[in-house]
Amino acid sequence: MDLGLRDRRALVLGASSGLGRAVAAALVAEGARVAICARNKARVEAAARELGAHVGLAVDLSVPGAATTLVETAVQRLGGGLDILVTNTGGPPKGQFPDITTGMWHEGFQSLWLSAVDAIRAALPGMRERRWGRVLLITSTAAKEPIPGLTVSNGLRAGLLGLVKSMAPEVAEDGVTVNALLPGYTATERIAELGIPEETLAEHIPARRLGRPEELGAMAAFLASEQAGYVTGQAIAVDGGFIRGL
Repeated sequence: MDLGLRDRRALVLGASSGLGRAVAAALVAEGARVAICARNKARVEAAARELGAHVGLAVDLSVPGAATTLVETAVQRLGGGLDILVTNTGGPPKGQFPDITTGMWHEGFQSLWLSAVDAIRAALPGMRERRWGRVLLITSTAAKEPIPGLTVSNGLRAGLLGLVKSMAPEVAEDGVTVNALLPGYTATERIAELGIPEETLAEHIPARRLGRPEELGAMAAFLASEQAGYVTGQAIAVDGGFIRGL
């Protein structure tokens, strides 16, 4: 299936590894002109070369205003306004509620929430003007089914779903879609950081395995496509059936 993404301009945040990299790879494979970003300059430039992305940009999304500057730079380097924006950041600090400091809340809010808001605010006017755009927010199943010990992530990611539902009807008539992707337990570096054996996780997943990053990438590419133009305001889980709620 031709997804109609050839020469579309895309920016994928947090894409030097893991899920962001898988999304960028899927868009590159469809012929999109892709800019990626990550915190580490050497890693993001190496990832851009390996993926065949147009440019790799080093940026720390925990710095206020960094996401706005990132979008502006990506627009310049890609030679025009963004058609596709994929927001994605690493997981915020772990901990149960009594253990989380005010600083940890602020850090998580800036990197996970405000960086997404700032990037969308910078990219959206051009999409509306051209009457075509795709905004994808990569969140987590934690947005619908909280994960013990990830209090900051649980709280902030659920709020992003409210943002999706609020924004989508505001821009739908301009040809812009806004959707969230909720990855479940996927074989990435983040799983290794949590220190939970894969076999233990798989026991709680109906598919009895962890997801593969490329499976999320394929869903993201479809939601960015021409064919998905009537899909908006949705929170789509890629989780092997992990979320049991309606």
